[in-house]
Amino acid sequence: MILFPKKIQIETTMLCNSKCTFCPQDELTRGPDFMKEKVWKKIVDESRGRGVLYRPFLINEPFVDKRLGEIIRYIRKDDTAKVELNSNGKYVSRDLVTEVLEAGVDWIRFSIDGFSSRTYKLSGRGARYEKVVEDVQFFISERNRLKSDCFIEIRMIDMKENKHEQEDFVSYWKNYADEATITELYNWPWMGQTEPARVPCLKIVDEMFFIVDGRATLCCWDFQEKAVVGDIRERTVEEIWLGAVNQNYRDLLQEGKRDDIDLCSRCDAYKNHDFSDWKGYVESE
Repeated sequence: MILFPKKIQIETTMLCNSKCTFCPQDELTRGPDFMKEKVWKKIVDESRGRGVLYRPFLINEPFVDKRLGEIIRYIRKDDTAKVELNSNGKYVSRDLVTEVLEAGVDWIRFSIDGFSSRTYKLSGRGARYEKVVEDVQFFISERNRLKSDCFIEIRMIDMKENKHEQEDFVSYWKNYADEATITELYNWPWMGQTEPARVPCLKIVDEMFFIVDGRATLCCWDFQEKAVVGDIRERTVEEIWLGAVNQNYRDLLQEGKRDDIDLCSRCDAYKNHDFSDWKGYVESE
């Protein structure tokens, strides 16, 4: 098995400034609104020097947390660490954009699901298209001004509402970002599925997920906290990762036994993935 996670997601806030029709964010009942400083620092401190890729977000918009620059600076005290963000492009302030870039963010993905105001509105992001484009362009120009190495990806979720604009979308944004892509819309577990995909799961091979109160969940798609594997306030990152609960889940998913896990018993993620050469978990070096 993997002896330590290669990627750690930390839900520093549970808040989001969008109401996307395809996201269950507005169904969250957990709290507090922001993860306590001692909690996120404990997660980071206990995983330093491991070459971890940190994602300080989960089911939220990372730029809603005004501490984002501070959090990234704290992570990047570790020379082996990297930081990745996903954003809808709706910033709290442009000063925070500058701070995040200066703090050392390594990757960012912006989701813009249209190439016109009308189509973007139909996609359900709940923002003004022209403002989002303007703000994303600001991030790109600020990255260039600061000579940051931050890799920028602009992506569009593949939907029937935007198929007619996808070619123009990629053609336009590839002139400004490092990558422009069309990505598949995934289904959150327990969002209408009647049975699981009976295949292994790639999501939990080397990733770990902490929600805002400090509990660790099996998967980033566990918005209902159906598969809690530990609590950072009571145990260390390594103890949770190697713990019996987490290991039992991984063993079941290794064999595609999703029916045996409540969360996964209504999840069809990776249903189209080719597992013909699946070798499962490998031992860390």
